[in-house]
Amino acid sequence: MEFKNQPFIPVVFGGDINTYSVARAFYEAYKVRTYTFGKFPSGPSYKSKIITYTANPDIDQKETFLKTLTEFANQHKKKKILAMGCGDSYVALLSQVKRELPENVIAPYIDFDLMDSLQQKERFYQLCEKHGLDYPDTVIMKQEHMVDGELSADFVESLPFKYPIILKPSNPIVYWEHPFDTQEKVYTIKGKDQLRAVAKDIYGAGYPDDLILQDMIPGNDEYMRVLTCYSNKKGHVKMMCLGHVLLEEHTPHGKGNHAVIITEKNNELMEKVKKLLEDLSYVGFSNFDIKYDRRDGKYKFFEINTRQGRSNFYVTGSGINIAKLLVEEYINDNPLEFTTPKRENLWLVVPKGVAKKYIYEEENVAKLNKLLKEKRYVNPIFMKGDNGFYRFAHMMKNHLSHYKKFKTYYS
Repeated sequence: MEFKNQPFIPVVFGGDINTYSVARAFYEAYKVRTYTFGKFPSGPSYKSKIITYTANPDIDQKETFLKTLTEFANQHKKKKILAMGCGDSYVALLSQVKRELPENVIAPYIDFDLMDSLQQKERFYQLCEKHGLDYPDTVIMKQEHMVDGELSADFVESLPFKYPIILKPSNPIVYWEHPFDTQEKVYTIKGKDQLRAVAKDIYGAGYPDDLILQDMIPGNDEYMRVLTCYSNKKGHVKMMCLGHVLLEEHTPHGKGNHAVIITEKNNELMEKVKKLLEDLSYVGFSNFDIKYDRRDGKYKFFEINTRQGRSNFYVTGSGINIAKLLVEEYINDNPLEFTTPKRENLWLVVPKGVAKKYIYEEENVAKLNKLLKEKRYVNPIFMKGDNGFYRFAHMMKNHLSHYKKFKTYYS
């Protein structure tokens, strides 16, 4: 691999596909090595030639996190350190400690009070109301609805929508800090008994915050959308990239993770989000999960992630390298022009055979096959030149495992 000396070093926290996608964007744009800190010696960043990976099971603890980043910055005082989080907990930590970091560290994140507020889904839905963004019919379940460890019968009977319904934590960071055997990222609740059982499991594990219950929007994965944005230091939106999600993962812990995306445009939808972000004076990357509701022809927003999403390479693959946005603004001090993708592009992290088998809509199948035939697609994990035996073997094993995972969990 070829590397060039740059006035900055990317330092990324996490261990999944998000970290590797960010590192690949930096390498493709600047031929620079990324230093990645994650919990375990595994995942796509581990053993990569473009990454120096350090595993520390306590890296998501504030003291360890701050000490690690501070020591690294002090060891490289002549360089600017571009620090990026690739998971909610790491982004929150960067926001919390950014004023305690050495002067050469750049942490392009909003203040923690605003970030924490936006992570609470109730707060996000209030913003949707203000800016004319639609969201699913929603009921908030609070811990006080549990009586002697059981969900109140009055609450169960009061729900205004029919089963199945969606259940998810309002505060996902805190939720994952209270693990239990049957824990899932998002639940599809099929009846009252399951609702009682899930609520008991979650609150019984010690989760202290609210749960979100929502009307289940009909339609498979092909009705999903993802929108990634970048806002500059002044809070002006400078990049928006909308993706049409054609397939998601369906394993219990991976449910909702994107598997296949094709870029598309929807100017009306993007303009509403632009106004919301600029009203907040939001800074940095943001990421929205959306679903089209065929019942009323509206796009319903689920949540905002205060970072680039794990599928962020769909943006880079469309021609907008996300690393360049940061480097141009924070390192080169150049103004950014507003940009959206100029071309349609396919992003996928499952085998082509899985995509072809589980994508059904005729129009979407045609787009998929066309982009595959024209070789306008990218899998961020398999970068040319970064396929050492150990890493390639492990990544290929995981890649092929999607055949079994979809056969087991897709319905």
